[in-house]
Amino acid sequence: MSLASSQSLIDSDLSALLDRVAKRQQLDFGHVSTDLKSDGTLVTDCDRWSDEQIVAGLQALYPGEGVLSEEGNRHLPSSPAFWVVDPLDGTTNFAAGIPYWSISLARFEGGRPVLGILDVPPLGLRIIAKAGLGVWRNGERLAPPASKAHPGGCVSLCSRSIRVLQTLPNRRFPGKVRLFGVASLNLVSVATGQTVAALEATPKIWDLAAAWLVLQELSCPIRWLQRDPAQISPGTDLTREGFAVLVAESEGTLERLMPWGEALVGCGVLG
Repeated sequence: MSLASSQSLIDSDLSALLDRVAKRQQLDFGHVSTDLKSDGTLVTDCDRWSDEQIVAGLQALYPGEGVLSEEGNRHLPSSPAFWVVDPLDGTTNFAAGIPYWSISLARFEGGRPVLGILDVPPLGLRIIAKAGLGVWRNGERLAPPASKAHPGGCVSLCSRSIRVLQTLPNRRFPGKVRLFGVASLNLVSVATGQTVAALEATPKIWDLAAAWLVLQELSCPIRWLQRDPAQISPGTDLTREGFAVLVAESEGTLERLMPWGEALVGCGVLG
């Protein structure tokens, strides 16, 4: 598929909507104040503005398709097709002046993502995955990471999963630890070959929706450690639901990391 045809993976109006939100986020970066949400996580006016713009845009472009978003309605829509939105994944980075965050957007059918988009404004990156068609990064088709060499052997952990490093004191952790501070990009780092595996303790559906399809399309094995998000019933409130997950570039790597995935379940951080 050529660059021109790869661009047709998403509608031009949807692309323009993402461009507009990404531009505003870049302008706001370094000039934001933060509030605390009821769950203790940070939120900025830019998070709220981005959420409002994306949700309103999707409702206008795709009438009749429900939208679940981090800053808005968190109940799983009952429509046959629906969208899951994280308008600014990595708010702590964004608020702290660390130039690494993403916009995560996914369209679901039959309980699974069929279109995933991850836009990374500070890096000028847009990753698009479409079920059955593969994954594209800025117009270039990506190959499965298992087909590449991984000299660094890095493993991405989230701030909660890092405690597993103390749970198996007599076993050497099989990788160099990296923490990016952005759940969606922690997971996608495996698909793009930056890391060989990623362990996330409490990602919400909006954190993992787009990354899930990217990983799936690039043949990266995914192991849900407690509950499978594909089994959620329509109408479920996902405000407090996390989906602990281990992903890897190959089955062999996943099996090497599974003892730490299993240790995470016993750490008491999953709820």
